[in-house]
Amino acid sequence: MDEKTFFATVAERAGLSKEESGDLTRATLQELAAQISGGEVQKLAVALPDWLEPHFPRRNGSAHPKPLTDFVRDISTRTGLNEEETRRGLHALLTVLREAMDATHLEHALAQLPKDYRQLEAA
Repeated sequence: MDEKTFFATVAERAGLSKEESGDLTRATLQELAAQISGGEVQKLAVALPDWLEPHFPRRNGSAHPKPLTDFVRDISTRTGLNEEETRRGLHALLTVLREAMDATHLEHALAQLPKDYRQLEAA
């Protein structure tokens, strides 16, 4: 899936503009990279579509997950979206990421986060 199609699909599914879906995607990837272990960051980075990889900062170290409420709030603050828009956007983004890449790597990364993050997948 190319960049334009990816952002358009996230936008359509979340009821956001393409610009908002791009901002949400970049902010989410950066926030996720800060929470999962360096090893999972490396594995997920190579599994992402090439054009998304620059938005996923590589780092070393252990996982430092934060509560879902903090994650959603931080994404909302960074993007200017309200909490409902952010949750809808995160659900759409995770769904489209699974379709655009080998979902196994995404699942391994998300497994390092608190269980309440699964709410984003079921939203």
